[in-house]
Amino acid sequence: MIRKLLVANRGEIARRVFATCRALGVATVAVHSDADADAPYVAEADEAVRLPGNTPVETYLRVGSILDAARRTGADAVHPGYGFLAEHAGFAAAVTDAGLTWVGPPAGAIAAMGDKIAAKELLAGAGVPMLPTWTDGDAVTDFPVLVKASAGGGGRGMRIVRDPADLPAAVDSARREAAAAFGDGTVFVERYVERGRHVEVQIFGDTHGTVVALGERDCSIQRRHQKIVEEAPAVLPDGVRERLHAAAVAAGRAVDYVGAGTVEFLLAPTGEFFFLEMNTRLQVEHPVTEAVTGLDLVRLQLLVAEGGALPVPATPPADGHAIEVRLCAEDPTQGFRPATGTLHRFAVPGVAGEFTPTRGLRLDSGVGTGSTVGVHYDSMLAKLVAWAPTRAEAARSLAGALARAELHGVATNRDLLVRVLRSAEFGAAQVDTGFLDAHPGVFAPLLPADRLPVAALAAALAGAAARRAAAPVLAGLPSGWRNVPALPQVVRYATAAGDEIEVRYRLDRCGALADWSIGPTVAGPTADTPDAPPVVELVSAEPDRVLLDVAGVRRVFRVHRAGSAVFVDGPDGAAELTELPRFPLPRAALAVGSLLAPLPGTVTRVHVGAGQRVAAGDLLLTLEAMKLEHPVLAPTDGVVADLPVPAGGQVETGAVLAVVNPEEAPR
Repeated sequence: MIRKLLVANRGEIARRVFATCRALGVATVAVHSDADADAPYVAEADEAVRLPGNTPVETYLRVGSILDAARRTGADAVHPGYGFLAEHAGFAAAVTDAGLTWVGPPAGAIAAMGDKIAAKELLAGAGVPMLPTWTDGDAVTDFPVLVKASAGGGGRGMRIVRDPADLPAAVDSARREAAAAFGDGTVFVERYVERGRHVEVQIFGDTHGTVVALGERDCSIQRRHQKIVEEAPAVLPDGVRERLHAAAVAAGRAVDYVGAGTVEFLLAPTGEFFFLEMNTRLQVEHPVTEAVTGLDLVRLQLLVAEGGALPVPATPPADGHAIEVRLCAEDPTQGFRPATGTLHRFAVPGVAGEFTPTRGLRLDSGVGTGSTVGVHYDSMLAKLVAWAPTRAEAARSLAGALARAELHGVATNRDLLVRVLRSAEFGAAQVDTGFLDAHPGVFAPLLPADRLPVAALAAALAGAAARRAAAPVLAGLPSGWRNVPALPQVVRYATAAGDEIEVRYRLDRCGALADWSIGPTVAGPTADTPDAPPVVELVSAEPDRVLLDVAGVRRVFRVHRAGSAVFVDGPDGAAELTELPRFPLPRAALAVGSLLAPLPGTVTRVHVGAGQRVAAGDLLLTLEAMKLEHPVLAPTDGVVADLPVPAGGQVETGAVLAVVNPEEAPR
C-alpha cells in the first residue's frame, strides 16, 4: 500500500490530492518553486522540497529533480496532478523505473494518447467517430478549421481559422505557443464544427481489465478555448448519452487504460459526435463528477494504483446536478488578460466543504488571503462548485455565492461567470463553444455604471469613519465638521477602468449626510458633468461597513482598504477604487504613442523595426506571460520611433514596449 505520496504539481490540485491523503492516512510531500514557497499547498504538506527557480522548465518540468525529491523524502508513490508532467510518458516510465508507484495510467497509454494525431488513427480503428484531420496545412480544403497542438491541452496552441489566407500565420503562432507550453510544437488541423458542444466522459480503469464510464460533463462554455464553466450531467438528446459512454469505454479499452481519464467529444447540433482527444489524467473539472456520483476520484486513483479492483462495475446514476466555474486572475478591462498582484482578501460565503466530495458549495482553491499571484503559472485561482437537486438550483446557488464573494487585490473573471450563470440561455441549457461570442452582454460588469457613485460615496464615508476612529483627540466630532459650513469634503478615486471619480460630501453637526455630489467620472477638463446623484441618507458608517438609504431603499456596503486601494462590495456588485493623493507628485511624462506592458512577461518576438511605417492593427511584438501569447498591436497609423525591449527581454507592468509616432492627417 502507498505510505507516502509526492505530488509533482502545485496549487489547488496539490491541495486536492493532499486532502484525500489525509483522510486515508497517507503522508504527503510537496515540491515547490521559489515563487511558491509560501503557497498554501506547501504549508499543508507533511514535507516539502524546493525546486530552485521559478519557470516551469526550471522547476515542475524537471523529471530528475522531482525523482530526487521523492528519494530524499522516502516517498514511495508519485501523483502528477494535471498539467506539467501529468501526460508525459517519459515521466511515468521514470517513476516506475525508480521503483515508485505511479498514480496514473501506464506510460504506453499516455504515449498512445499523447500524440493526438496517432491517437485519432488508433481510435478510428476502434470505431470511435472522427472529424476530418490534416497534418499538412497546404492540404486543407474545408474551412473553417481549428489548429490544435498535438501534445497537451488546456486551449494552448488552438486557433480558429475561417480564411485560408490566415492559416499559415495561425499555424506558426500555434506552434510557438505549443512549444512554450508543452515542449512540442507539433500541430494539426481539423474541421471546425459551428455551434458544437464540448462534452466529455469520465472513464476509469483498473489492472483487472475493468473500464467504466462514470458519467459525462458539458464543458462547452469556453474562452480562448479554455473551459470556464462545466457541469454534470450534460443535458443531452435521447440516446446520445449511452452512445457517448460506449465510445469512451471503447477508447479506454483500445489502450488497456488504467486509472482516471477523460475522453472528449464534440457534439454537433445534429446529435452526431466526434472524438477530440483523450486526457490521460485527472481533469480540472472532476469535482462535478464527484458531486453527482458521490465518488472520491483521487481515492479511486490511489486504490487502482495499489492494484485494487475498481469498486464501480457500471456507470452510476447521476444524483442531482453540479456546476463548476473556474475563477481566474484576469482583468476584464484589458480584454481578460491574465492579472497579477496580491490577494488582500479572498473569501467566499456559504462554503460547505473543500477539496473532497461535498453536497452544497465546494471550494477548491490554490490561494488564500495574502497570496501573491505571479506571472509564471496558470491564471486559475480556484474552482467553485455547487451541487443541488436540480440544475436551476445549482446555477442560482453558485451565482449567488460568486456575487457575494470578497475578491480583493487581483482582477478576476467573477462578473463574467455570474452573468453566464444567470443568463436565460444558460438556464435553458442553450450552450455551445461559441456561447460567449453569441452573447456579448455577459461581459458587462455586475455593477452598473450609474451605481458606481454611491459605491464611491460609501468608500469615502468609510474612510472618514476610519480617520475619526483613529483620531487622538475629538474623535466624536463628525469628519470635516465646521461651526460655519464651508467647502465640502472632497475625495478623488481612480476606477479599475482607469477613469476618475470625485466625491464631494458634507456631514452636519449630528453626523448626518447634509449633501453630496459627484464630480467627473473620467479624467480631463472636458469631462461631462454627470446627472444629479440619487437622494442618499447616511444610516451608519464604520471603517468596514456603511449603511445607506438610497432613494428609500437601505443598502449595506462592505468596505475594505489596503493602502490606497479601496474595495467596496455592495448589493449591486463590487467596485475597486484607488484613492488619489490630494497633492500628487510630478512624474515624468511618457512619449506620445508609447505602448505599455499590460502585465509582467517576456518579449518573445519583435516583428517590426525602428523607423518602419505601420498601419493601425499591425503586429508590433509578442509578449508571453502566464503561458499565453499576447500580441501588441499598433494603435494607429504611424512610424515606429522606438523599440526599447529586444526579443528575450523581461518587462514589468507599465514598461514601454514600443513608441509609435501617429501619422498626422493631411491638411
